[in-house]
Amino acid sequence: MLFVGIIAVLLIVWLAITVLGAVLKGLFWLAIIGGLLFIATAAYGAIKNRSRT
Repeated sequence: MLFVGIIAVLLIVWLAITVLGAVLKGLFWLAIIGGLLFIATAAYGAIKNRSRT
């Protein structure tokens, strides 16, 4: 249960960074990094969750 909570918090943080980067035009690179980290974290969580069951 702790693992799922950590993954959820990371996804929320990456999503917030992505939105912040998209809103502030000068920080477009932040949106790209946040999006990539969001996808990587979601994929990692899905793979780890699948291996548990």
